[in-house]
This record gives sequence, structure tokens and C-alpha cells, in this order.
Amino acid sequence: MGKNMQKMMKQVQQMQAKMAKMQEEMKDKTVEATSGGEAVTAVVNGSKEVVDIEIDPDAVDPDDVEMLEDLVLAAVNEAMKKADEMVSEEMKKITGGMDLPPGMF
Repeated sequence: MGKNMQKMMKQVQQMQAKMAKMQEEMKDKTVEATSGGEAVTAVVNGSKEVVDIEIDPDAVDPDDVEMLEDLVLAAVNEAMKKADEMVSEEMKKITGGMDLPPGMF
């Protein structure tokens, strides 16, 4: 194996270590999204785990449960999208701006 190949392998290993550390740190970083004029708030961490859902009591209508379900779905989906964006931005810092496909490391 040539010196260039060894150097490249070392860089890949360093990048993998940085990515593993970043993934661990993402568990503690959160994003939130709301729907229905802040009737529902969903909080998601960088590992795409829903860590909190807040529902304004005024949004609870026993005669219209579907509306509340839709609001929860909308807030959770938007929070998941924001979590993806947060992780993508952190990943770009590690890869020097390269947009790597998910699961590459």
C-alpha cells in the first residue's frame, strides 16, 4: 500500500471517528416544530427520536379527534425534517461540505 493510500485511509478513519462523535452528540441536540398556530409542539433530537409533544388544551376537541391527530402528525413530520437538516449541517462540517449519502459511514 502506497503512502498516499495510507494517508487517505487514515483520513477516512479520522472522519469516521468524528462522525461517530457527532452522532452521539446529536442525541442531546433538539429541534422543535409547531402546527395549528402552536396548538401542537413536537420536539425531536438529532437521532430522530420524538422526545416531547405538547398539546394546548384548547386544541383538544372530543368531537374532532382527527384534527388533533393531523396537527400532531404535521408537527412531528416538520420536527423530523428539521432534525434531518440539523444533522446534515453538522455532517457538512465534518466532511468539508461534501454531501455524502446517508449510511456511507
